[in-house]
Amino acid sequence: MSSPTDTTDATDAADATDTGALDPTEVIDTVFAAASARPAASDDADADAHEGEAARGRVRVPREGALSPEQAVEALRRSLERGVDWYAALLEVIARWTAPSEEIDGAVNTYLIAGEAFDWLLLAQRLLDDVADLVPVDEAEQLLVHGIAPDGSGEAEFEAAIGPAKHRAHLNFQYGVVVEELLVLAVELELVKSGSLSGAGRPAPDIEAFEHVYGKPLTELKLLYAYESGTALAERMSQSELQAFTYWLSKYRVRTGEPARVASDTKKAMAMMSRLEAGRARLGRLHAAQARAGRVVDTDGPRRAAAGAPPNRMTRASKAAAAKAAPDATAEDGESADTPSE
Repeated sequence: MSSPTDTTDATDAADATDTGALDPTEVIDTVFAAASARPAASDDADADAHEGEAARGRVRVPREGALSPEQAVEALRRSLERGVDWYAALLEVIARWTAPSEEIDGAVNTYLIAGEAFDWLLLAQRLLDDVADLVPVDEAEQLLVHGIAPDGSGEAEFEAAIGPAKHRAHLNFQYGVVVEELLVLAVELELVKSGSLSGAGRPAPDIEAFEHVYGKPLTELKLLYAYESGTALAERMSQSELQAFTYWLSKYRVRTGEPARVASDTKKAMAMMSRLEAGRARLGRLHAAQARAGRVVDTDGPRRAAAGAPPNRMTRASKAAAAKAAPDATAEDGESADTPSE
């Protein structure tokens, strides 16, 4: 469920969102359109079955090839009703998913950021929300909140299930969004701890952190982003807009920063991940114990995380891969980026 990388050092790991990222056109063609290249099975028996489905008001689902959002939900529900393991069924549907984004109840879900970075957990949540009555709440929560595969499967199985193109786009998201968010958070906490922002007229720590990381104030970074992407950012951003901006920032940092600084920042982000994972692991064990005792906390279906708590998108095997890619960036203050989480 995770992300090994073909990089070999801390600088290369941080550079995964730049030189290692796929060309946007190539990614869109291979990640979300590749499934459509596989023709759907359409023999006479299937045609009769589809006519019966239409008569019953059910969505037609091809046996192979690309799935629309409606077909994906229907395919997942049918698999679960037949008794297929829910996690295996989920990954099979994700492998056939083709929509880069989707509007649901007026909100836009962007699954493929900048044509390169695949937020697979957002897609998983979207699908599981529609079949919540058929999926164990505690297992879905462990996946969406803590990044734990219910069957204990690892990196190779995850890549094989969703396909190499989507998997590479998933790596881009890990390094380009998750790690970047953790870096800014780490610098923000350093500023708070140092007390250097206590003077009147100084920006808030979460704003000042951007200038420390990227060398320019947030307002100027937003203008540069608007110039390069053609998308202006308002004072308040949606989740999709913020992630697209964060992904751009990761590439800007690698493009403009010194290699030694890029490696150092990666180390800082990985150390922050270890600290957050230590607390999240304890919470995950508590929730699992409560679920086993019949005291399930979330009774309204799976949700990504409690308000204010960032989702854990880098899973256990992902962190192992990151540690392998950036051996100098895996420990700080006695903590390891491959700390067994959850």
